[in-house]
Amino acid sequence: MSAQHAADWLKAHEKECLNRLLEWLRIPSISTDPAYKKDVERAAVWAADHLTTSGFKVEIVPTGDPAGAGHPVVLAHVEGDRDAPHILFYGHYDVQPVDPLNLWHTPPFEPTIKPDPQRIVARGAVDDKGQVSTFLEACRAWKETTGHPTNRIGMTVLLEGEEESGSVNLERFVRQHAETLKKADVCVISDTGMLGRGRPAITYGVRGLAYTEVILHGPDQDLHSGMWGGKAPNPINELVKVLAQLWDADRRVTIPRFYDPVRPIAQSERQEWADLGINEVEQLKSIGYGPQASVGEKGFTFTEREWARPTAEINGIIGGYTGKGAKTVIPSHASAKVSFRLVADQDPSTITESFFAWLNAHTPPGCRWELIDLHGGHPATVATDSKPLAAARRALQQASGASPALIKTGGSIPVAGMLKQQLGLETIFMGFGLDDDRVHSPNEKFEIDCWRLGAKAHAFLLEELHKV
Repeated sequence: MSAQHAADWLKAHEKECLNRLLEWLRIPSISTDPAYKKDVERAAVWAADHLTTSGFKVEIVPTGDPAGAGHPVVLAHVEGDRDAPHILFYGHYDVQPVDPLNLWHTPPFEPTIKPDPQRIVARGAVDDKGQVSTFLEACRAWKETTGHPTNRIGMTVLLEGEEESGSVNLERFVRQHAETLKKADVCVISDTGMLGRGRPAITYGVRGLAYTEVILHGPDQDLHSGMWGGKAPNPINELVKVLAQLWDADRRVTIPRFYDPVRPIAQSERQEWADLGINEVEQLKSIGYGPQASVGEKGFTFTEREWARPTAEINGIIGGYTGKGAKTVIPSHASAKVSFRLVADQDPSTITESFFAWLNAHTPPGCRWELIDLHGGHPATVATDSKPLAAARRALQQASGASPALIKTGGSIPVAGMLKQQLGLETIFMGFGLDDDRVHSPNEKFEIDCWRLGAKAHAFLLEELHKV
C-alpha cells in the first residue's frame, strides 16, 4: 500500500470526510468568550473521537490553574517503526468571535457549501478546523487502507483550544509535557497559506507578536466639555497624540532600539521573493484599496514589509461617549489595544518592556498610564535545507503537480517560536489557505479544492517523511 492508495480512498470517500468537517464546524468553539466554554470542550471531544477512531491513543488534558480553568488540549499518540522519524502535528480547534454578525451572509456556525468556486463558508472553515481536517482525514485514509494511521511513522498530535485567545496556558503545557514532545524530530503545522490557487507553498518564516492594552487615566470622573475643555487634559486627545508619535515620517517605529535585533534581508532572498511575481496592485484591490495605498516602512517592498519587517499597529481605541446622538463629555480615561508584529530575532517581552518605557517617557501632564501585557509569541524562521522540509516539498509536488514555492507570512503562530525556544524543535508550515479566505472576518471560507489538496498532500507527506 502507498500514499496513492490513501489518496484514492480520500477521493472515493470525500463526501463523508467533508461531512465530518461540517459537523465540527457547527460547534461554536469561541475560546475568548467564557460563554462558549462548554462548546470549546465539545469541539475537543469531537477531535479526540476522530483521532481515536483512526487508531491514536488520545487524552483530553485540562489546562489552567486550577486545572480546567483553561480550555483543554487534545494530545494523541501513535507508535511507529523503530527507525522511522517521529513527528509532532500541531493545530487548534478554537475559533475567533463572529462579530459583526450582521455582515455574515449565512449563519457562522451553520456551515454552507457555496459554488463558483466551491467553498465552505463558516467560522473556522480555514482557521484552523478546515486545515486540521485535511490532516485528520489523511490519517483516516492511511488507517483505512493500511491499518495504521501514519504509515508507521511515530506521531504526536497536539490540538490546542486557546490559540485564538492568546495561548495563555500553552507554555505551561509544553513545559509539563516536554519529555513527550521532545520525542519529535520536527513539527508540522497547517495553519498557513499558499501563493494562490494552484500555487502551493511551504512557509519558512512567521512573525512573532507582542500584544498590549494601554489605558490613559485623567480626571477621576467624566467632565463637562464646556466647563473643562481647554482647561485640563482630555485623555482621548492626549492618547491619540502620544500614539501618533509611534512612527516617524518614513513610517519607522520610534521606540528606541526597536530595530536593533532585526535580522537583515539577504540580497538573494530579496531576489527570490521578487521572482515570485506577487501582484501588490491586485492584492490591494482585493481588499478595496487602490495602488496608492501601498504604504509602509521606507526602503522596503510590499512583500518585504510583510515577510521580514516588524510593525506597530493600533488594533482598537475606545474612550468617552460612542452611543447615538451627542454627549459633550471629556472622559475620565481612554484606552487602546496596540500590537507589534515581530521578526527574527526580536523578543516579545523585550519589545513590550521597551514600549511601556516609551509610553512612560511620553506621559501627558496630569495623567497616568495603566499598562497591560496581554500576550506575546516569538517569531520563527526555519532552515530551508532540512530533509523534513525537502520531504514536504516532494509531497506537495506529488499532490499538486506543481513545484511549491518557499515563502514567509506576516501572521503569527506563537507555538512555533515556543517549540524552537524550549525544545529546539523546527517546524514545517504546510498550509492551504488563500489570501481571500477572510480569516477572522465575516464569511470566512475554505475552498474545496484547497481542502482536497491539503488532504492529499498530508497523505503523501506521511510517505515522504518515512524516507527521511
